[in-house]
Amino acid sequence: MPRTIRILPDSVVNQIAAGEVVERPASVVKELVENSLDAGARTIEIQLRSGGKRLIRVSDDGSGMSREDALLALDRHATSKIGSAEDLRGVPTFGFRGEALPSIASVSRFALETYANGEEVGTRIRARGGTITAVEEVSRTRGTTVAVENLFFNAPARGKFLKAAAAEARVVSEAISALALAQPSVGFSLTSDDRTLLDLPSSTDVVDRIGALWGEEVAEQLLAVEAREGSLGVRGVIQRPDATRPGFRRAYLFLRDRPFREPSLLQAADRGYRTTVPREHRPWLFLFLEADPATVDVNVHPSKAEVRFSDRHGIETLVEDAIRTALEGEDSAATLDHRPRAPRLQVRERDAGAHGGEESEEESQMALFLASRSPGEPASQADSNVQAREERQGSDRQSLDRPDGEVPPRLWQVHRSWILAEVRDGLLLIDQHAAHERVLFEEIMRSFQDGEEAGQRLLFPLTIRLTPAEFQVVEDLGGLLLRTGFEVEGFGGDTVIVHAVPTPHPYFDAERCFREMIEELAHGSELVRAAGNQHERVAMSFACKAAVKAGQILDPREIRELFERLFETELPYHDVHGRPTTVRLSRGELERKFGR
Repeated sequence: MPRTIRILPDSVVNQIAAGEVVERPASVVKELVENSLDAGARTIEIQLRSGGKRLIRVSDDGSGMSREDALLALDRHATSKIGSAEDLRGVPTFGFRGEALPSIASVSRFALETYANGEEVGTRIRARGGTITAVEEVSRTRGTTVAVENLFFNAPARGKFLKAAAAEARVVSEAISALALAQPSVGFSLTSDDRTLLDLPSSTDVVDRIGALWGEEVAEQLLAVEAREGSLGVRGVIQRPDATRPGFRRAYLFLRDRPFREPSLLQAADRGYRTTVPREHRPWLFLFLEADPATVDVNVHPSKAEVRFSDRHGIETLVEDAIRTALEGEDSAATLDHRPRAPRLQVRERDAGAHGGEESEEESQMALFLASRSPGEPASQADSNVQAREERQGSDRQSLDRPDGEVPPRLWQVHRSWILAEVRDGLLLIDQHAAHERVLFEEIMRSFQDGEEAGQRLLFPLTIRLTPAEFQVVEDLGGLLLRTGFEVEGFGGDTVIVHAVPTPHPYFDAERCFREMIEELAHGSELVRAAGNQHERVAMSFACKAAVKAGQILDPREIRELFERLFETELPYHDVHGRPTTVRLSRGELERKFGR
């Protein structure tokens, strides 16, 4: 029978490859800017016309290329980044597949200008639809400029799927923002139809770059995160719980300076925020991850936007625990300061012209450190997360001391609802109901783990009639209710008898708490829907209904007991609804308010 299988021409192969690499103008910009970063550029300029549909021009001051290398760069799978399959493990460069330039050239009118030190003259290459049409000499400074005109001119069906120019420009801006966060030491500028969209001067601090992108107010809402477990590490900044909002959020993940997407890691981060933010709130995240190169696969997709971890559970657990630990500290508390203290997060500058050579063990570690360390002090892999937590708690406890060193601080009840505490660095204002909620929630969760029963038997048991749905809840959750202190048994029909109740405070109304709690568990609420499991549902509901209420007068002994119990919890600054228990006002802000 006649032969039906044929080898496709290079022009068709390049267009097929372009379908994976070049989805829209943002894909082109991403690939070209990554090449500039790999070339050690210190400044990168991006210009767009019609959102990149008519023109994309990327200019850099990187190492540039010789004429021979520039011509080879337009061949498929020609790259300076790797030389063998072994080099794919832990690739330190953004690019390595050798597909981007030929793929882009195959669906556009393409021009490349480049000059490298040591060359007599620069090189200009022109191509149309993947075919080189001219190779010329050009006089220019060191670096490379790539111009891509009329994207998809020879694939009009793909061009029809592009959005309006403004929408495409926004996607380009998002792509540049991610790369700019990964490389704050590189200056970026982005213009679209002569309108400046981004103008980012170089910096050594990721938080400064975040402020330049989205405003200083955002930068001041951030909280430092750091944790390590073996070869896995995570550092970065996250949004303070009181600053989170529902809806859209910015969440960026990086591995060895490479932005990537991984929904399971974002879900792990959200679990770390559990019981500190309302369910619908979406905290901003900027996390830099580290893993042994042998345990990571970055060659998952031509877009290089995905990363595969051999120990995915381990990295998810580390992210969740790191965020949880950060939220335990005083810096996570809400603040009344006009200009809160922003964390510092610095990165090592990339070596100019790095093209995938072997790195030393020290260089292979994540080049990121928190500026709160002493100058020159490295991040020790031997640091225990538990030890770090204990040190932080000790620091927080010291900050609660009064200025003259007297322990404990002086406390006052304000408007029968708040507790005012004078501490070393200013004042704390504590919501007595929210604080007691946090205390009761954690105590109940511990009783679930330890199997303790905390009820006090009643001389005259309570007889309570319930709806069928509520009676079913009591039957289903009898064991957990007993751990909270309610000893309940059926009394026929939909009636129950309560033989024992908890005693969380002297003003506790056991019957009212029980009724409200069972009603909530039977019919649901935003609070219990935010719980991660049945234990949390019961503990949250009990804590909310049983906590001392606003408007309740507390005597000095009760005030101090609540204060001390709050700061013995793991998350003293956040209640179970995701609201703050405590608001800080620093001494510096007080002095500023009074003009000192």
